[in-house]
Amino acid sequence: MAQHILVLHGPNLNLLGTREPDVYGADTLSDINQRLLAIAGHHGARCSVYQSNHEGELVDRIQAAAQDQTDFIIINAAAYTHTSVAIRDALAAVRIPFVEVHISNVYSREAFRHHSYLADLARGVIAGLGVYGYEAALQYALAQRT
Repeated sequence: MAQHILVLHGPNLNLLGTREPDVYGADTLSDINQRLLAIAGHHGARCSVYQSNHEGELVDRIQAAAQDQTDFIIINAAAYTHTSVAIRDALAAVRIPFVEVHISNVYSREAFRHHSYLADLARGVIAGLGVYGYEAALQYALAQRT
């Protein structure tokens, strides 16, 4: 079982609960994080959460994960999913398994959202399940042997 799971939230996810609730729902980022921390704790795992609107800060946190015994990453890179080679390169460099999560179904939205720079490196991609996608990714991470 993965013992230390890092959850990364990209730009604008700090606005969940008020940002386009018809697309992203009413749960806040704090609601999501509290559920994930409780689930991980129930399974005896450690879960860290981090959100940034800045690409370089996300890259720095991914790189730091290689030094802090992170076993698994759950990442919703948000808009950076479709634009960031830097985040892709950081994930490739640290070689920590990860799942890509999207609250909305990116394939039912604008065409530019259909491409992910991360998906081919990911163990899996969860899109369109709402905030439950984070919980599904966490359950998957908890089931992985490290």
